[in-house]
Amino acid sequence: MATETLTIGKALNTGLRRALENDPKVVIMGEDVGKLGGVFRITDGLQKDFGDQRVVDTPLAESGIIGTAVGLAIRGYRPVCEIQFDGFVYPAYDQIVSQVAKMHYRSQGKVRIPMVIRIPFGGGIGAVEHHSESPEAYFSHTAGLKVVSCASPQDAYTMIQQAIASDDPIVFLEPKRRYWEKGPVELDAPLSGAYPLHAARVARAGTDATVLAYGPMVRVALDAATAAAEDGRELEVIDLRTLSPLDLGPVYESVRRTGRCVVVHEAPGNLGLGSEVAARITEECFYSLEAPVLRVTGFDTPYPASRVEEEYLPDLDRVLEAVDRTFGW
Repeated sequence: MATETLTIGKALNTGLRRALENDPKVVIMGEDVGKLGGVFRITDGLQKDFGDQRVVDTPLAESGIIGTAVGLAIRGYRPVCEIQFDGFVYPAYDQIVSQVAKMHYRSQGKVRIPMVIRIPFGGGIGAVEHHSESPEAYFSHTAGLKVVSCASPQDAYTMIQQAIASDDPIVFLEPKRRYWEKGPVELDAPLSGAYPLHAARVARAGTDATVLAYGPMVRVALDAATAAAEDGRELEVIDLRTLSPLDLGPVYESVRRTGRCVVVHEAPGNLGLGSEVAARITEECFYSLEAPVLRVTGFDTPYPASRVEEEYLPDLDRVLEAVDRTFGW
């Protein structure tokens, strides 16, 4: 089985290429995705190889991109829409929550919307306003949408293909500051045998406390676990991977063993995904908990100027401090 070392960005590019090769109904569309190959070069070379009818450069109009994709999906195509940056998705928000999320329900199951909305999200790249946001809670809260986030090259390669093959509309969140991180990717593994799209995964086994993360924060959680191990404390890190629907079975199993849990995400803490996860863990694992479920998040402010973003973003020290607090109870 062929295994190559790829960056997350290249793994996404290769996964998109496979999807275009395997299904003539797959269409990629977005601002600068064709000739330029996207601002992060995730679609680099695809228009050259598949033509401008399948890799389509659109006007700078996110609402138009999503609205057009809805029509294509109803007619049997599988559109993959790129939103250039997380903060640019809001002009399309009406289309996503009013049409994309509701069409299947509105038609009593007669109409499906098999489309993927790719959103590079999160900070850490030194960008200007509207280029470093974490909008996942908006979409996870919206019934009718599925939301996933990859954190490794293997997951990037597999999950993008699984999302495109799904008959449901999926918001696909890509951790933009991790695009250049490398890892092994099995290129020939069949999708039928791949790890399920809507399933959490234990990224590192441990016994003393459970740390939950997704997208760009998985690397932070793993680094924190490595640092904690030097002090004799073994943290179990779980990559949630799917934000809607949440797969918390592995989380409950872990928390019942460790008795402690910390949830990490970049988005502000107020009504963030960590709040929902903490509530469900408390409901299901109350008698196993040795301490409250704690959250390490961005602050409840708009994303700051890039020169101070490292003070805003959760880091290894903040994760370890939260773990220490769970042992103080």
